[in-house]
Amino acid sequence: MVLKKLIAQIHLWLGLVVGLIIIIIALSGAIYCFAPELQNLTQSYRKVEAQNTAFLPPSHIKQIAEKQLPGKPAKRIYYGSKEQSVQVLFRDKEKYSYSVFIDPYNGRVLKVRNNKKDFFSVTLDLHRTLLIPHGHEVVRWSTVAFFLIIVSGIVIWWPRNKRAAKQGFVLKLNASPKRLNYDLHRVLGFYASWAILLTVFTGLIWTFDSFADLTYKLTGAKRSVVQKKPPVSDTTLLSNADALNTVWANVHKDLHQRYAAMLFVLPDKKSDPILLRANPENRTLYKTDFRYFDRNSAVEISGAYVWGNYADAKTMADQIKRMNYDIHTGAAWGLPGRIALFFAALIVASLPVTGFYIWWGKKKKKKTTAKRSVHLKKQELEPVLV
Repeated sequence: MVLKKLIAQIHLWLGLVVGLIIIIIALSGAIYCFAPELQNLTQSYRKVEAQNTAFLPPSHIKQIAEKQLPGKPAKRIYYGSKEQSVQVLFRDKEKYSYSVFIDPYNGRVLKVRNNKKDFFSVTLDLHRTLLIPHGHEVVRWSTVAFFLIIVSGIVIWWPRNKRAAKQGFVLKLNASPKRLNYDLHRVLGFYASWAILLTVFTGLIWTFDSFADLTYKLTGAKRSVVQKKPPVSDTTLLSNADALNTVWANVHKDLHQRYAAMLFVLPDKKSDPILLRANPENRTLYKTDFRYFDRNSAVEISGAYVWGNYADAKTMADQIKRMNYDIHTGAAWGLPGRIALFFAALIVASLPVTGFYIWWGKKKKKKTTAKRSVHLKKQELEPVLV
């Protein structure tokens, strides 16, 4: 009982400290669960009319996009379905600040978007950084605190007998407001905790390299996955401006046959390769092939790197590494998984509110009891009037 009281205090004070942050992260995460559908529904510039002609090559698309934003170099070029516009992303420091959407058949510019003003881009940034300086650090340590809150909450919930167990699974809707609030926190929190634990766990893998490294080693990785680096281009060769088109000529036939989408990550440094992230599916990312090409010779570079082809992911550690994002968003289990995670995130957003109300009610009750006790003592000390 003493240990459980200590755990309850940890649960309480961590919740009070990071409660507001958890609400923001949970609500923004819930919204982003359905970002692909909502974007296609509300952003008409993402769609084009399918044609029988070939897509324009990435160098042509890049040239068109960079004319829209003079002085800013394009960093990523995304090709999707035959009914989808090509998206070119421009990075400002660590953020992709602008996107240019282009018709892949005729090169017509459909939209130049400032991502700092785009609802879904801002929502994702809010989820990751809270839109504040050093927000990444705040989010990562709040994630650690939330992990402890979930685990301690399960320990507090755990029933001592069968009677308590029945009460822990059932939500009494006809109870008093105070009891209903207690059940909303306790019962819904228990059900949501198991789904959210996976999300928090994958979040920790993202934010802490040491945690990711330990996770991979525990699941069979023979060496640190974190320490692996991507290949480099041969800097002794002459720079080849047409290398991107050469790569496109070799891989474009796989688009819409072998792959559903292709993302070209353009090199920054002279030693950086051209990275092609080719995904056979639209709804998940874990099957993506990461193919590297020398930026000068356009020759594909083979080898074991941080990310390679999906067919080479043999161990459980490789699968966890690849599925981390899809588990985090619920996409690993398709639409049912994203729906479940959406409702779990809404419950999580409610927990700091219901938890605060429970704490405030107890605090208020203690004050009332203390005042009543003082009042009774005063009555006892008062002289009896005859």
